Amino acid sequence: MINLIFKEKFYKIKKACIEVRKNLGNGFLEKVYENALRIELELLGFIVKTQTKLNVFYKGKIIGEYCADIIVDEKIIIELKCVSKITEVHKAQLLNYLKTTNYALGILINFPNDRLGFDIIRIPNFITSKK
Repeated sequence: MINLIFKEKFYKIKKACIEVRKNLGNGFLEKVYENALRIELELLGFIVKTQTKLNVFYKGKIIGEYCADIIVDEKIIIELKCVSKITEVHKAQLLNYLKTTNYALGILINFPNDRLGFDIIRIPNFITSKK
């Protein structure tokens, strides 16, 4: 049996997504879902930061920055999308966030505007997980 990183936290985050989608439906911009998800996560007891700047280093020097949509409990990065389909580019973006922070888990959540429901993908940081 596979031991999932932050299994219980993941299921609580998924529960929050269900609540957001149930209450908002589809058709909103990403920021609206981000704000609603933040509220739901805080109601579930998580410590939540939104739009957090993440520095990218090269040989000890800052060469750029990312902006993470949501950070949960200083352990999990959530990247939100409102697209018809999640692509490899979206997954790569989240992997880069994980490399930058050394967090063990990233979660990619999509609230598509062209259908009901949502997509949720766990992306573990295997480099950090092996340390």
